[in-house]
Amino acid sequence: MSLLTPTAARIHIGLVIALRVLSGLGEGVMLPGAYALIARWSAPQHRSTVVTVVFLGNDSGTAVGMFLTGVLCDHGFAGGWPSAFYVFGMIGCVWSVAWFFLCHNSPQTHPRISTAELEYWERTIGSEDLAGHPPTPWQKILTSLPVWALVVAFVVYLWGYYTFASCLPQYLHDVLGVNMTRNGLFSAIPFLASLLMMPACGAVADWLRSPGRLSTTVVRKSFCVFGFIIGGSLLVVIGYIGCDRPLTVATLFAFIAISDIAYAGAVVNQLDLAPLHAGKLTGLTETIGNLSAIAVPLTVGAMTYQRSTREEWQKVFFLAAGIQAVGAIVFLIFGSGKRQSWAD
Repeated sequence: MSLLTPTAARIHIGLVIALRVLSGLGEGVMLPGAYALIARWSAPQHRSTVVTVVFLGNDSGTAVGMFLTGVLCDHGFAGGWPSAFYVFGMIGCVWSVAWFFLCHNSPQTHPRISTAELEYWERTIGSEDLAGHPPTPWQKILTSLPVWALVVAFVVYLWGYYTFASCLPQYLHDVLGVNMTRNGLFSAIPFLASLLMMPACGAVADWLRSPGRLSTTVVRKSFCVFGFIIGGSLLVVIGYIGCDRPLTVATLFAFIAISDIAYAGAVVNQLDLAPLHAGKLTGLTETIGNLSAIAVPLTVGAMTYQRSTREEWQKVFFLAAGIQAVGAIVFLIFGSGKRQSWAD
């Protein structure tokens, strides 16, 4: 879809929209599939670490993509901006070849796994969880308060994420007057925080969950509440910094780092609640959570379309901070880290 986009853009905007819809349909199955694999390829006591390391790809891709897209728009081939679609489209094709060759549904279906490793996974995860595909208890899932608390956490986290991923370049350009190449660099720098924080948060969460320390529920709630409250506070601060670009970027860096703490609490929770149904829970939480991807650009556009000034962006940041606070309260009250009774 990326490779076809420049040509479609020269023909008709309707073709571009159609390609974006098809791209979304393709990407929509990736996260549920990833969680279904993680449930069968990771030890329960290390899942916070495993998930945060795996999903480093999100922020790494965002950081690299923002930086390279800014450079390619100014200096790339094929007229500048089309080169971004060609470069990332080719990277996706190359990655797909490696994926189909290396990855398999479970240890039991991997054609090249050793007997020793297969025995390790059966001992660590349990043969039932490793091979089980029970019917999905949708009624119990859809009436579970911990599930809906997780849905709210995803909506809240993704609201903050998309505020930055999709709207930060506009803020840097309109308010701080940053050109496209520097815009790409400044937009990318905050996401580098995830390269440091995500694995660290996962490792700390697993250490805190180990026997004799804290329960999984306490760890998940603590991470989400701290990340959402402090992250929301930093959003408000950003709107009042002024035109100090280094300080703005540093604050954005801190926001992403703190948000990763909340992410480390929520992103593993599907595997806590129901590992055998983690893919389905992810489909539910991500589908509803990604309404933020639709709502954020529309909301920011409505609040800034007349005047994209600092005062208007302060309102954007206050709204995002308020949403973060609501998410913290909901997850604190209704969230859980226990395997649910309907999960087996």
